[in-house]
Amino acid sequence: MTGTPVLDVRGLAKAFGGVRAVDEVDFSVGAGELLAMIGPNGAGKSTCFNMLNGQLRPDAGAVSLAGRSIAGLAPRRIWRLGVGRTFQITATFVSMTVRENVQMALLSYHRRLGSLLSRARDLYVAEADALLDRVAMRDQAERVCGVLAYGDLKRVELAVALANDPKLLLMDEPTAGMAPRERVQLMELAARLARERAIAVLFTEHDMDVVFAHADRVIVLDRGRLIAQGTPAEVRADPQVQAVYLGSGVMYGHGG
Repeated sequence: MTGTPVLDVRGLAKAFGGVRAVDEVDFSVGAGELLAMIGPNGAGKSTCFNMLNGQLRPDAGAVSLAGRSIAGLAPRRIWRLGVGRTFQITATFVSMTVRENVQMALLSYHRRLGSLLSRARDLYVAEADALLDRVAMRDQAERVCGVLAYGDLKRVELAVALANDPKLLLMDEPTAGMAPRERVQLMELAARLARERAIAVLFTEHDMDVVFAHADRVIVLDRGRLIAQGTPAEVRADPQVQAVYLGSGVMYGHGG
């Protein structure tokens, strides 16, 4: 990684009732890089994510997006500055078409949600279709999301997450609930988009096959602390990481 990182996190901390969910965590992500954040349940991954996109306010620490401080800003403001997010449970409007879901995100980004519904359907059609092209869903643009296969819904969610032209994409358990082949296809797509558009990607994942196959670097949290970071091979060989995961089976296969 060269130059200013897209995301730079220093001394990030959050406690709940005296329990440190995130404890002095440092890391950074560069443009076009896929960084995996892993750890056992309760390691602090979700808390960390929620501080990065503004759902939680840090107790301490600095969070910078392309050199600009975003710690403590509201989620909407952070989104407008260029942070996209996908969720473990896919969030789409099931009664709307694939295209309309992406149009809604574009309308929000361009501050046009007040447009009349009849008019809104005609706004940002080309832009929505361009994003659907990027995730290989253009041919299903007219279908309502409620009838889509789960893997296709994940692609729609990714198109929605790209609507604000993000510098940083946060992906929370992106392959949860997907078949093995779909997992590979989605992560290959995310990696290609990240490199083509110089997007920094931070993702959490329980499936270690996905992590070691697709991440450029890996950081490991345990009880709120950063215990290891490096390439997938370095992290896999780290004795402390092996001790944390010992007996769970997640270092060398699927795990929760």
